[in-house]
Amino acid sequence: MEIHGFQKTTLLDYPGHLAATVFLGRCNFCCPFCHNSSLVLAPEKVETIPAEEVLATLKKRSGMLEGVCITGGEPTLNPNLRDFIGRIRDLGLAVKLDSNGYKPEVLETLLKEKMLDYVAMDVKGAKDHYQEICGVRNLDISRIEASVNIISEMAPDYEFRTTYVKGLHTEEDVRGIGEWLAGDSTYYIQNYKEGPEVISPVFEGFSEEEIRGFKDILLKTLPNTHIRGDYE
Repeated sequence: MEIHGFQKTTLLDYPGHLAATVFLGRCNFCCPFCHNSSLVLAPEKVETIPAEEVLATLKKRSGMLEGVCITGGEPTLNPNLRDFIGRIRDLGLAVKLDSNGYKPEVLETLLKEKMLDYVAMDVKGAKDHYQEICGVRNLDISRIEASVNIISEMAPDYEFRTTYVKGLHTEEDVRGIGEWLAGDSTYYIQNYKEGPEVISPVFEGFSEEEIRGFKDILLKTLPNTHIRGDYE
C-alpha cells in the first residue's frame, strides 16, 4: 500500500462518524485546483507509512473510532485496496471511500462484495467540460457516467460533490450537473479555497452570494443539495 498520510482522528471526513483518514498516493487526474499536489505529481517523493503500522493504530483505537476514510490521490488505482479494506472491516470499522469515479469496475467489485459503507465521488463538472477541468486528454466520460450509476444503485450510503472554482466553472456547468445527476442523491457544493499544496495556485472561489445562487439552481433537480463549509 502506498500510504502517504494518516490522520488518526477526524470529525469531518466521514459524515456523522468519528473516523481516521488514510491518504493514498497517485492519481489518474491532474485537476489544477487539487490540494494534494504532492500525492498527484510526485508521490514517490512523499514518505510512506507502513500499512501494518496504520492497521496496528486502528486496532488500538477501534473501540473509539467508528470508521475509516480512504482518500488520495485516487485510491482505486491501488491493487491492494480490497485487501486493505478487508483488514479494516475485520476490526469492526466502517469504510468510506473517496473516488474520482474513473475506475467504475473497481467500485462495482467493492460494492458487490459489500466492502464499502459510504462512497463519496467527486463530480468535476458538467459532461462537456469534464476533460478540461480534470486535466486529462482523451477522457472517456462514459467511465464517469458508469460510476455515477453504480454508486447510485449499489452504495449503502453515498454523496456526489463538486468543488466550484471561478475560472473553471460557470452557471451553465451548475445547470449541466443538476440535469445530469437529477434525482434524490445527496449532493454537496464545495467552494474552492486556496491552499499551500494546490497544483496551480491561480484560481479563486466564488462569493457566498454566488454559491447560494448555485444551490438554488441545483435544488430544482437535486433536492438533497447542500453547501459544505462556511455558508450552510
